Amino acid sequence: MISRFKAEIATATLTASLGLVTVIGALEFGIGWGDAGPESGAFPFYIGLLVIGASLGNLAQMARDRSALQAVFLDREQAHRVGSFLVPMLAFVILAVTLGLYVATALYLAFVMWRQGGYHLIVSAASGVAAAILFYVVLEYAFQVPLLKGPLESALGLY
Repeated sequence: MISRFKAEIATATLTASLGLVTVIGALEFGIGWGDAGPESGAFPFYIGLLVIGASLGNLAQMARDRSALQAVFLDREQAHRVGSFLVPMLAFVILAVTLGLYVATALYLAFVMWRQGGYHLIVSAASGVAAAILFYVVLEYAFQVPLLKGPLESALGLY
């Protein structure tokens, strides 16, 4: 069980860290004024400061009203639901890199429709393949946007 208080601390710490990384990175590019105006790091620097300030504000607000944050943020059942979507998405990313985006899309949609949607396996598989073919036609031919392809597309000569 994760309390809302712990989740707020973790989120504020993460966003403050990202803001700090942005500020440090912006300093490498310069944050002052050059001959042509502001240097390239000026905008990211101030955005990073804004993110850090907002994170510190969240921490201060949390410290002030801690009693309201004792509620449960994530219990076992909710974590299971989150995981039931997170694990297939991670598998999709791995499959997209190894097998190509269209094959990964077909497999992901078929699996999610079958396991989480409760559809019959044949309907799920047909829908996944149909969606992948539709995406291929629309993206590759209509919009002429080539996406990551894998060994199956190569074997079919779809490069």
